[in-house]
Amino acid sequence: MTERRRNKRTPKLRHHRGSGQGFVELSGRRIYLGVYGREETERKYHRLIAEFLAAGRTLPAAPDQIMVLELLARFWRHCIEYYRHPDGSPTDEVSSFRLALRPLRELYGDTPVAEFSPRRLKSLRQAWIDQGHCRTHINRQTHRVRHVFKWGVQEELVDPAVLAALGAVPGLKRGRTAARESEPVRPVPDEWVSAIEPFVSRQVWALVRLQQLTAARPSELLRMRPRDLDRSDEVWQFRPTHHKNAHRGHERVIYFGPRAQLVLRSFLHGRPADAFLFSPIEAEAERVARRSARRTTPPAYGNRPGKSRVRSPKRAPRETYDRDSYRRAIQRACQKAGVPRWSPHQLRHSRATSVRRKYGLEGAQTILGQRRVEATQIYAEASHARAIEIAKDAG
Repeated sequence: MTERRRNKRTPKLRHHRGSGQGFVELSGRRIYLGVYGREETERKYHRLIAEFLAAGRTLPAAPDQIMVLELLARFWRHCIEYYRHPDGSPTDEVSSFRLALRPLRELYGDTPVAEFSPRRLKSLRQAWIDQGHCRTHINRQTHRVRHVFKWGVQEELVDPAVLAALGAVPGLKRGRTAARESEPVRPVPDEWVSAIEPFVSRQVWALVRLQQLTAARPSELLRMRPRDLDRSDEVWQFRPTHHKNAHRGHERVIYFGPRAQLVLRSFLHGRPADAFLFSPIEAEAERVARRSARRTTPPAYGNRPGKSRVRSPKRAPRETYDRDSYRRAIQRACQKAGVPRWSPHQLRHSRATSVRRKYGLEGAQTILGQRRVEATQIYAEASHARAIEIAKDAG
C-alpha cells in the first residue's frame, strides 16, 4: 500500500490499555478523548474527525496561535484542489495565487495571523509598486491576499476582526498613486505579425493564424485535440472545455471557416484523437530534425544526433503550450525579427476590430463569444475612418 493511500485513511479510535482511555492520532499528535467504550467518547471522536477532515486533514488551530506561513500552507492545499478544470488540470488562478502569495510568505511568513494589520498589507502593496507593476495588477494581487484571510475566517483560522481591518485598505485609484497605469491593449499591425513567421515553430505560427482568423483567446486553442472538433458541417465547430466563463456554466463555440480549416488539416492528419494538436515536444523534435538535416559534418565525426542532449534539463518541453510559453515564444521572435513586442491577446483585438468594421458590433460580439455589448466594445475598437466618413456626410 502506497504512502498516499495510507494518508487517505480515516484515523481510528484506539484503546490505550494502560489507562483505559480512548485516543486518536492526528497530524502526529495523540489526543485522548475519555474512557474507551463510552458513548461520550465516541461522540467526541466523531466530532473531532469531522473537523479534521473539513480542515483538509489538519488539526484546527486557534486564530491567536497560527502564523501566516501555516495559514498559507493550509490555503494552498485548498487552492490546488478548488481551482481546477473539469479534467483535473489546474486553472490559471493557481499560478496567479502563487505569484501573489510569494512576497507575503517572504516578508510576513513568521508573523502571527492576528498581527497582520492594514499597515502590513499596504507595505506589501508598496513592494509591488516599487517593482514596477501596474495599478490594476496590484489591485488584483491585493484582493487575492485578502481572499486568503477571508478563507481563513471561514475555516476559523483567522479572527473576523483581522479580515474587517484589511477590508479598510482601498484599492489604488487612477491618478492618486505612484503605480504606473497599464497601456490599453491595441490591435497589432499585420506586418508585425508576418515578421515573426520565420522565427517561430509551425505550431506557434498555426496558433497565431488561428487567432487571427477566429478571435479566440490563446487559452481556448492551446489544449485543442482532434476529438474536440465537430467537422460534420461546412464550418467546423470547437467547444473548448477550458475557457474564461466555463465556471459560470456558459458555453463557448469557436467557428473555423475554410482558411482556418486549412491551418488545422496539417495537424489533424494521422494524429490520435486524444493527442494535443499543438505540442512543444513535437516542435522541439522538428527543430532538432531540421538542425540535423542542415549538418555539414559527416555522420562519422562529431556528436551523433541526440548524443549531447542534457539528461535532466531544467525546462523540458511539455505536451502542450500554456499562455506564458506561447507568449514568450512570440516575444522572443519579435526580438529576432526586430519589431516591437506584442502579445497574443492583441490578435483577438485585431480580429474583433476588423469584424466590427465589416459586420457591426453584433458580429463582433458573436465572434468573440461575449454576452454583453459593453465587454465587446473593449475589444472591437470603432473605426475612425468610418466616423470621419459619417461626419463628412451628416455633420
